[in-house]
Amino acid sequence: MISLRDSAGEFEPAFVLITDIAYRCFRLPAWRVMFSFLKKIMRRIRGEPDIELLVRNGMAVGVNLHMQDHCRIDISFCWLISIGNNVTLAPNVSIIAHDTSTKRHLGYTKIGLVSIGDNTFVGQDATILPGVRIGRNCIIGAGSVVNRDVPDNSVFAGNPARFLCSTETFVSRNKELMANHPVFDFSWTTQSGVSEEKKHVMIERLQDGIGFIE
Repeated sequence: MISLRDSAGEFEPAFVLITDIAYRCFRLPAWRVMFSFLKKIMRRIRGEPDIELLVRNGMAVGVNLHMQDHCRIDISFCWLISIGNNVTLAPNVSIIAHDTSTKRHLGYTKIGLVSIGDNTFVGQDATILPGVRIGRNCIIGAGSVVNRDVPDNSVFAGNPARFLCSTETFVSRNKELMANHPVFDFSWTTQSGVSEEKKHVMIERLQDGIGFIE
């Protein structure tokens, strides 16, 4: 039997109990259990949604979801939300499936399905409202408020979000920009430990406009 007390009769810290139980029952290494445990704690501290919890409550999520910090997903009606494969949600994206602005006047809250198609990028601080369907291969600009459907292969931005161009046109334009602007590889990022010298070089090379980084 697994005891909740140590040899001195005192209750053990929660994380010790968790790792002990996990190892005895499932033979999981303590470091792996603690890493998963700490990740969940940090997500809660940062206000990030628990995807596993949302899925258990009915939200549909494809493979390779890349969700960055401080995104907000409507847990109250998460079963109305579906997210496809290879979707990126930049920091502070909000996905909302209900609207209580009608509650005081009508006695009812407005709700609607929300779907995001495969290979879609949603920019930082964008808000997706109830009843919106975003197609495949789309790009939603930073700060957008999406209150209408977005067709496949479209770039939308603004408040309210409006059509700017096709995804193919967007990619083509940026390929042309890459041919005439600085391009940096992964060694110039914080993840790879970019040097102070490279930081100063990057600043100098970007004086005349934008660049691109791997």
